[in-house]
Amino acid sequence: MCGVFGIVYKEQREDLGEILTDAAYRLVYRGYDSVGVSAVTKDGKTEIRKDVGIVDEVEKRLNFKELKGFKGIAQLRWATFGVPSQKNAQPHYDCDKDMVGAHNGNIVNTVQLRKMFLEEGHTIRSENDGEIVVHAIEKFYDQLKDMNKAIQKASELLKGDFACVITRADDDKMYCVKRGSSLYLGVGRDFVCTSSDLPSIIPLTRRIVPLKDGEYVEFTWNSFSIRSIETGELIEREPQIVDISSEATSKSGYDHYMLKEIYEQPERVSALLEFLKFDMDLARYVNILVKARHIFLVGAGSSYHAALVGSYFFNKLANRIAIPCEAGRFIENYANSVKQDDVVILVSQSGETKDVINVLNNIEGRTTILSIVNVMGSTVMMRSLLNIPLCCEIEISVPATKTFMNQLATFYYLAAKMSFEDQFLKDLKTLPDLVRKTLQMSEAQVQDMINSQIDFVNSYMLGYGLMHGVALEGALKIKEVVYNHFEGLFSSEFKHGPLSSVCENYPVFFITHSSQANIIISHINEVTCRKGLAIVLSDESEEIFSNATKSIEYPKCPWYLSPFAATVPLQLFAYHLSVKSGKNPDLPRNLSKTVTVD
Repeated sequence: MCGVFGIVYKEQREDLGEILTDAAYRLVYRGYDSVGVSAVTKDGKTEIRKDVGIVDEVEKRLNFKELKGFKGIAQLRWATFGVPSQKNAQPHYDCDKDMVGAHNGNIVNTVQLRKMFLEEGHTIRSENDGEIVVHAIEKFYDQLKDMNKAIQKASELLKGDFACVITRADDDKMYCVKRGSSLYLGVGRDFVCTSSDLPSIIPLTRRIVPLKDGEYVEFTWNSFSIRSIETGELIEREPQIVDISSEATSKSGYDHYMLKEIYEQPERVSALLEFLKFDMDLARYVNILVKARHIFLVGAGSSYHAALVGSYFFNKLANRIAIPCEAGRFIENYANSVKQDDVVILVSQSGETKDVINVLNNIEGRTTILSIVNVMGSTVMMRSLLNIPLCCEIEISVPATKTFMNQLATFYYLAAKMSFEDQFLKDLKTLPDLVRKTLQMSEAQVQDMINSQIDFVNSYMLGYGLMHGVALEGALKIKEVVYNHFEGLFSSEFKHGPLSSVCENYPVFFITHSSQANIIISHINEVTCRKGLAIVLSDESEEIFSNATKSIEYPKCPWYLSPFAATVPLQLFAYHLSVKSGKNPDLPRNLSKTVTVD
């Protein structure tokens, strides 16, 4: 949650406010409730402008773009410590207003530190933990007159996971700290910048320095020094050229990023398959899985749903047990029992998901950790033995679409490689075309469904076997972007309680494949005989469709490819229902793309 950006230029910039505002715009997908910017001029003057609201509104009201200076900070806040308010928005000053800073993450001992700083005579202007970070660094700078040492000492005081950006008004330097939250450094021709996420850097420069947890950076417009927070020791690391175009961060003519990213799926699946053909580490990755005592698939949200489908792939294709588990539950359920010959695959879009990193921190050194991550240079990717990149470029919209699709494809590939059926791998090549055909078939059918007289305020979405995780994901998409109550469930479980919800015209979705006709028809009739509406999503099946109230058809395909085809209409259904109800599907309320809090 939250997003922070900082930049230092060689010369005073008349357009600094515009640069900071543009960076803030590119971070909105992370989720936020307030926004602020600060600027420092060459003669040491500082200014902060911030308030509750979206970037558009606050920028116009406070005229961010008129700010001038040679260095500055932008921050989008998602409230944890302190209610959304002007005083709790970031950035923050220190006592004397000669230091400005902002942060991501949570400082869990904020209440205790706030009390201590007040007793020491600090001027505290908010209840926000970002201000506590600034005062912690100020405390030790006042004692030591050295920002490097002050950052190291403050980090000992601050408990929790965070990333921060801070600068003084009386020099040309800026500092950033990475400790449990995402952070990158960008190196341009006449500037150096830092940000929580790549979208705010890529339009400025593609020379990126990934940072690791426990590191901080001192930087000016033309230099940077990475150091260990714990020891202060210098760390050598060169910038890498990130192969992501600025086009990847634009809507390319689509009304929303979500729709664009849904339609990018055939291309992104193709990119993943091309990568899988040539990655030299994949044979080692698969060999580790073959030799594993237990395999755990661990993710949160959409990534967990992909892991759930993956567990069915492992069982049905490779005859191997793979245990799917929500990241937030894994430590309590399994962590004490894992051994060195077990394998845990961590699944994450961002590679910075807090629940997943908690698992990583708990099991690191005690078992083998592999990962499936979209963001290169992220914490999970850097700390895994081996990683398979999702090859999705940047996913801007908060709801996962193309990353979920490629997570499914990655799990399918791993299971197919571990099987003895060449056909599974051969059919993998047909995936891009299958997804493309499904997009073409689905649009009109989805629009007809949405324009029907059915009330979609409450519903269940049921899936059997391979379709279980797809049903959960479909229900999640609607909850995320429409805010309607859709509950995903294994279809056989519906009769054990939830069936009591069904009354006349109550809609229940069945996500299925023609191969499941025998069992799914029984489940459908449990609804229709009680005058409920059975809405079926399946490939062509007269047997299934004749029992349904309404249906959406996807292209004919083998049963083991059905999760890919079934996913597409559900994504489109959520998107179009969101737009029809007046919501912004890219920015669901209360949600963030990268969840960095517990």
